[in-house]
Amino acid sequence: MVSGVKKQHDIVRLKADVAAASVELLSAHCAVDRVRLQYSPQDIVDFSERRALQRAINSADAVHRFLSQIGARINDEDGTNL
Repeated sequence: MVSGVKKQHDIVRLKADVAAASVELLSAHCAVDRVRLQYSPQDIVDFSERRALQRAINSADAVHRFLSQIGARINDEDGTNL
């Protein structure tokens, strides 16, 4: 089901998956905000484990790229990306 979702049960599943991902993203956003509000970027760099930071950065970059693609398609359909 990579593209061309057609069957009703596929659409229901897609909507549920998007809703679940949205909740998980909100949770991740809250976790990052807690860290951001308590520590300076320099302290995070100086005292955090580099591998954990790099994994978080890579994950955030991947999410950003994917959601940017979705946003661009929405804008194209709405005619707001002129």
